[in-house]
Amino acid sequence: MPASQNRARARDRNNVLNRAEFLSLNQPPKGAPEPRSSGRKAPGPSAQPPPPGDGARERRQSQQLPEEDCMQLNPSFKGIAFNSLLAIDICMSKRLGVCAGRAASWASARSMVKLIGITGHGIPWIGGTILCLVKSSTLAGQEVLMNLLLALLLDIMTVAGVQKLIKRRGPFETSPSLLDYLTMDIYAFPAGHASRAAMVSKFFLSHLVLAVPLRVLLVLWAFCVGLSRVMIGRHHITDVISGFIIGYFQFRLVELVWMSSNTCQMLISAW
Repeated sequence: MPASQNRARARDRNNVLNRAEFLSLNQPPKGAPEPRSSGRKAPGPSAQPPPPGDGARERRQSQQLPEEDCMQLNPSFKGIAFNSLLAIDICMSKRLGVCAGRAASWASARSMVKLIGITGHGIPWIGGTILCLVKSSTLAGQEVLMNLLLALLLDIMTVAGVQKLIKRRGPFETSPSLLDYLTMDIYAFPAGHASRAAMVSKFFLSHLVLAVPLRVLLVLWAFCVGLSRVMIGRHHITDVISGFIIGYFQFRLVELVWMSSNTCQMLISAW
């Protein structure tokens, strides 16, 4: 027994880890708090990994949401250009509407400006064309007047249809007149007076022999009719420009379907 005890003591002395300077490394000091375990828990047998479809769906959503946000914050170039041109059109139309109301800067000239616009109205032109057709006694004159009447009716139907489709309001709150209701010229786009003036002036320039001063006056008349509609606040600038373009294409269409003298005589005799 004493021999075995002596061998155990010698073994303990020879063990380096049992020395006093190394005890703190092997055993925690008394009263020391236990080390905190990390917040993460090892996955137990009950924890199941997420299905692969959910992760792919989340990745797709994370990729799509920034793109949608970018589309909302960064509109297309066409949208920016269209909105900018629309804002410029409204601003310039309001500046040119100097006869739009009684408190406008050119309110005293409103009656004269409206009179210029009436010269491009559809009712006076249709009534005057029918009167001249009744009084005309030549076949060539009746042929020109019948085609002019066709062009005027085509203009009224085209403008009324496009205005009913677009339903754009004018730059100012102005109510249409009785003549406007008769020709269904209620909305702003396109300008019916401008389309009619452009179509009639082009028609006369092509089928009537006029001197150069009369030709210049005819073109100026069409321009003044369109400008008068902007000055009284009835139309925007783009409405008038669109009216001029539509009037020109109406003239080209009437030229394509031009009624001959025999057709005109047959219609006149039936009438």
